[in-house]
Amino acid sequence: MTNAQDWEATLDDLHRRREHARAMGGPERLAKHREQGKLDARARIDRLLDPGTFRELGTLVGGEVAADAIVAGSGRINGSPVMVGAEDFTTMAGSIGPGGNSKRYRIAELALRDKIPLVMLLDGAGFRPTGAHYGRTPTDLLAQTQCSGRVPTVAAVLGPSAGHGALVAPVCDFRIMSHRGAIFTAGPPVVKESTGEDVSKEDLGGPDVALASGVVHNVADDDEAVLAAIRRYLAYFPPSAWSYPPSLPAGEAAGPRPTPELLDIVSRDNRRIYDMRAVLDVVFDRPDWFEVQPKFGPAIICALAHLGGHPVAVIANQPKVLAGSIDADAADKAAHFIMVADSFHLPIVFLADNPGMLPGSRSERHGVLRAGARMFAAQTVATTLKLHLTLRKAYGFGSMVMSLIGFDNQVATFAYPGATMGAMSAAALSRASHAGEDLSVRLRNAELQASYRSAEHMGFDELIDPRETRDALLGALQRGLHSRQAAPKPVTRTAIVP
Repeated sequence: MTNAQDWEATLDDLHRRREHARAMGGPERLAKHREQGKLDARARIDRLLDPGTFRELGTLVGGEVAADAIVAGSGRINGSPVMVGAEDFTTMAGSIGPGGNSKRYRIAELALRDKIPLVMLLDGAGFRPTGAHYGRTPTDLLAQTQCSGRVPTVAAVLGPSAGHGALVAPVCDFRIMSHRGAIFTAGPPVVKESTGEDVSKEDLGGPDVALASGVVHNVADDDEAVLAAIRRYLAYFPPSAWSYPPSLPAGEAAGPRPTPELLDIVSRDNRRIYDMRAVLDVVFDRPDWFEVQPKFGPAIICALAHLGGHPVAVIANQPKVLAGSIDADAADKAAHFIMVADSFHLPIVFLADNPGMLPGSRSERHGVLRAGARMFAAQTVATTLKLHLTLRKAYGFGSMVMSLIGFDNQVATFAYPGATMGAMSAAALSRASHAGEDLSVRLRNAELQASYRSAEHMGFDELIDPRETRDALLGALQRGLHSRQAAPKPVTRTAIVP
């Protein structure tokens, strides 16, 4: 008998065990899962990763419980390595057992060790009632939290996600769900038993609820669309905080160009609304920029884009919503986005056009000052490259949170001629002070000259023609990138965020 023949029985046994794990919950459960329009855990990983790059770890964890209900390993997205874990709902409802918990910890540990992104695909019921719980077991959330600000982290909610498993999502930088997803502290049966409330999973934590609460950032139609969005999102980021964002290849990067279209998009009359998204379409390399959290706090647009081929984060007021006034949700959204961008060294482009923070009793009850202070702290302590442009107006604290503070270490500050600024608008000041008609006219005229007076005292680096917008921002960005003459490292936070 040859040495190879000696191995046959052992390798047959390994093959049988692997096949058991790869069969997941078996044909019937897999068929039922797919009938709901969902991909199974392994199909999700195959769709997410570059073809043929998945390398599984912990395949035999769980013994008779196939892979202990979570498929985990490494692969590549857009050619770059990532760690990935996918809960398998067809096996014990994707619940977390002792071995699965250790696998979850391990992939987060490896993501940080190897300085690569971590992606979690959620579709599970939380800890098993009979399984190991926190106690002395290694809890995956500890390792995942240690990844925060060091490697990009993404969670996708692709089915019901409850209990401990649901906590994975809000700890991640970016959260996205499908229309078949739901996320909650405890599912409907537990809610019924605990509180007497009879509620469906959709009403408890479906997409509408999760978007309104801010627990998830984006929603896509189905598994395929969610996984495609994750690939797009990660394309803007470096693998870790020890790297800078990768620029597009020279052949794909758009160069300088005038932007005469902005004269038609941005009305000179401050009272006329326009869609800031149209400005982004013109200014950045191509109109397929990626918006984060479009349905939450829509008075601010948070987006990932390319400028001259370089990834940037965009914070832009939206005049179509609340006339651009910044409410608590918009400020909270922007603060988180700023911290993520800063953590991974994405330059931030601020496009300001707002009349200030949203006033009123409802706004105050929602904590607009706390949220505004959080956004202000986030942008003030940000160490990445910052560029600012005031298009038409920026008043009071609303200007400060949008990085309109002179000599605040910005790479560049620009404004359009005629841009108005100050503590409040001339109209609001006239009403507040009961000014007569003559004084109101003088206040309005002074307001219209504000950009020139500011420019005379170096309040901006330059007043620019709207047709120069892209070229001015691109030139400033290219200059600012030359400051990167040392190896990047994780950001040290220097403020307690309100």
